Formats: sequence, structure tokens, C-alpha cells
Amino acid sequence: MGFEVFYRKWRPQTLAEVVGQEPITQTLHHAVESGKIAHAYLFCGPRGTGKTSTARILAKAVNCPNQVHAEPCNACDICGSITGGRALDVIEIDAASNRGIDEVRSLREKVNYAPSLTRYKVYIIDEVHMLTEAASNALLKTLEEPPPHMIFILATTEPHKVIPTIMSRCQRFNFRRLSQTAITNKLELICQKEDIHVGVESLKLIAQAATGSLRDAENILQELLAYHGNQINFAQVQASLGLTGDMRVRQLAKHIVNKNISAGLQVINSVNSDGIDLRQFNLELVKYLRGLLLTKSQCEEALNATSEDLSEMKGLVATTTLEYLLRAVKLFSSIDFRSDSYSTLPLELALIDCGLSSVNGRGESTATEPPEIREVTESVRESIQATQGTEIPVVASSIKTSHTEVPQDIDYVRSRWREFIQSLRGEGSSGNLDAFLRSACEPVALEDDTLVLGFYYPFHKEKIEDPKYLHLVERKLKEVFGQTYKVRCILVDRKRKIPSQARKQSPLIKAALEMGAKIVDQGL
Repeated sequence: MGFEVFYRKWRPQTLAEVVGQEPITQTLHHAVESGKIAHAYLFCGPRGTGKTSTARILAKAVNCPNQVHAEPCNACDICGSITGGRALDVIEIDAASNRGIDEVRSLREKVNYAPSLTRYKVYIIDEVHMLTEAASNALLKTLEEPPPHMIFILATTEPHKVIPTIMSRCQRFNFRRLSQTAITNKLELICQKEDIHVGVESLKLIAQAATGSLRDAENILQELLAYHGNQINFAQVQASLGLTGDMRVRQLAKHIVNKNISAGLQVINSVNSDGIDLRQFNLELVKYLRGLLLTKSQCEEALNATSEDLSEMKGLVATTTLEYLLRAVKLFSSIDFRSDSYSTLPLELALIDCGLSSVNGRGESTATEPPEIREVTESVRESIQATQGTEIPVVASSIKTSHTEVPQDIDYVRSRWREFIQSLRGEGSSGNLDAFLRSACEPVALEDDTLVLGFYYPFHKEKIEDPKYLHLVERKLKEVFGQTYKVRCILVDRKRKIPSQARKQSPLIKAALEMGAKIVDQGL
């Protein structure tokens, strides 16, 4: 046998071998054992969690002539042909590339034919949500009155896009993200069988990076094997995954939540002393802080997090407020390392700004300075003074020394527009909503509670006017600016420039200029 990738070579062949989906495999086991097989199943869940593998195992289990305790024997010709993808009576269809009405009509014509060699003819339709509306309705007719010899197994990563009438005719099973422990155990088994020498901590790091997808974890392991050989150390895993000091990211996040400035500064300088890329470290920190924010908001389903991570994050956010987490995310996501990616000062400023502030009932910050951290803040103030006269990017929220309520006019919105764009990273169905706003539009006017956005091209304007994206933009505006804005989109001439003087008059930028900063970027 030629070379075979790990996720194919180590694909489970029995229900008992499916990792991390015990409630589902147990139910299917009872169904096969009792002979009460449904005519249609819907397998839902993230990629790499075992949907297609379970579908193939079920196809083998119901057709295997030597079935033992509801499990396929994997030794007979039928099991072998299904495993090898050669079985005429088990048909796999990728709905992403066969999504039209003609393909489904062809399927409907063939389902009435009895299976040639097996008891059941099984259709496995992957990514069924990709079918067109007409194709979905055509499939529905077959599901309503299926022949007795037919079993449909539909799989999808986006069940909300499956039409309700199809969903109502299927037994639905929700595949969950695998725990880090389950993935690590499977990787240990693979390493043992493949003679790969890698420590458990490295495997845990791979499992964490896979965010619940066993297939992703197996692919990462194979890439490491191809690059480093069968002797793989922790540093090589870190470098391949583009990670810095992952545990210190969590440590710093904990100190931010607990307002422990002294310990937080030690972590920052420890990371810097070890030569870690501060830009990458901050990206990981912002990602983790965002996770804490979503966890506090009870939106855990929006996270690519395992049960262990969620448990840790819930324990951490229990001691803080949503407003404080929002402020922390704003501060650290607004850091710009373009002028100097080696200085710890931006991180230190953001940390101290968080630690010195409390949040009142309106979500506004007020500065405090407990005696026990006065010595720390004095040293940072000296650092600020040392940077006066140098060209440093303005981080407005990190240079306030006392609370001043800033009126929210169009200049204020423009001064924080980049921060707002950054807050949209990862939003939208493709996770790139920020790209539709970054260079495609500008804030034109503020009319009472309506923000007017001027777009340069109709494509971007129509995209943001789509209700599902417009809702996300308006929600994020409220998070960033602390008040509700409706959005109205118009087309403008791209050559139109916003006077730079208007930006200079922003209260926040004016305060930065008074402290010795210089404007090095006039863009939005």
C-alpha cells in the first residue's frame, strides 16, 4: 500500500473506535442491534469531528453479513468494499460540488432500484446545506416516501442552513468538538504505532491548536513529521504552530482580569526577555481576551473552544464585569506595533490603564491609583516621558490620566474608526467582515443616532446593507462606542478626503499631542 495520510489511515472502522462522540455511537449501536434503523439521519457538527466516518461505519454495520454486537466485522467483502469506497450500494455525494436540481433528480431516479449486493442502499450526502433550494425540495420528496431499502445519511457543518422540512424528516445527531484529552490520547496512539517520538505536552499543544477537530490535529502531526522527522520537541511544535508563550498569554489575561499590575508587568518583561515576538504575543492575548468577553456574554457557541478551555474561562470571568472585559479588549486590540515591535511599552501602558481604572454604571472608566502600585506607575510614567518627541502611534485610550467624558461627534468616531475595524476581525460568516470596511468606506456624518458610511463601490455597500451583516456592524458599534448607532450606507467619490485638521481637533488625539506624541498615520 502506498503513502496514506494519517486522518485516512487512522480513521475509525467501528462505532467503538469513534473518538469523543459516545452518546451518538451508543444510540446508533442500539438502533443497529435492535434493527430499528431510521430511513434518514442528519449528522451536524464542526469539521473533523467524525461525521463522515460514523456514516460509513453505520453503512457497514447495517449491511455486514457477519455483524458482531452491532459492529461491522471489517473482514468480509462488503465491509472491505465500503471501507475502500468501491461499494456500488453505498454512494457518497459532495453537495458542495453537486448542488443542483439535476443531480438530485438523477439521485431520485436511482433510489428506486434495489441494492445489488447489500441489504440497504445508503446515500451519504456531505455538506447537505449547500444544495440549492430547488434541489433541497426535490430531495425532500424522496425523504417523505423513501423505499424500504434506502437509508439517507446527511452531514453538515451548518445545520441552520438546512431547510426545516428536511430536518424534520431526519433523526438528528449533534457531533461536538472533541476534548483536548480525547485528541491527545488518539495522537499518543498514532505516535506509538508510527514510531514518532514526541512529548505529551507537545501533543497537548497540538490538540489545543486543533480546537476540537481530530482531523486537524492529525494533519498537524503529519506536517511536523514531514518537516522534523520522528523526533519532535516542544519548541519545534511551538514554532510550527506560530505560537509564542501560550501559557503566559493566559497568565497575563488572568492578571489583567485580577488587576494585578505588578505580576502582569513581570509576565510582559519575561516574554520580552525570552525574545518572543511581542506582536504575535499580543495577537494571541487579544484572541483570548475576546474569548473571555464572549464567555461573559454567554456566547460560548461563537468560540472555537473545548470544554476544558470553556471551564477555565468561565471561572476566570466570574470575578469581573462585562464592561471591564470590553475595555481590556479595546485597549489591547488598539496597540499598534508597526513603529517598534520590540518595545514592551505599549503592552505596559495598556495593562496599567486597565489596572488603574474601574468601571461605573454607564460603562465609563474612572482612574484610580492605589498606594501599593504607585511605585510601578511612576516608573511607567518615566518611560512615557522618555518617549516624548519620538514618533509613536497614538493609542488614545491608553494615555488618559483622568476621566473626561468625550462628546461623540463625527470626529470622535473617525478618531476611533481603526479600533472599530479591528474589533470586527473574525466576524461574519467567513470571518472577514472587517475587510469589507477597512479600505472600502469611511464615516461621513453622524445624524443624531445614525452613522452615515460612505462606500466607494456598490459591492461593499450592498454587502453591509445585508441585514445579517448590518446587525453585526451595529452591534459592534455599540460595543466599541458605548451607545447605539443605526447605520445608513451611501456611495461617495473615493477621491474625497477628510480634512486632516478635523482629525487633529479630536479631543483624544489633541490629548495625545499635548503629551508629546506625533501623528504618523493620517489614514482612517
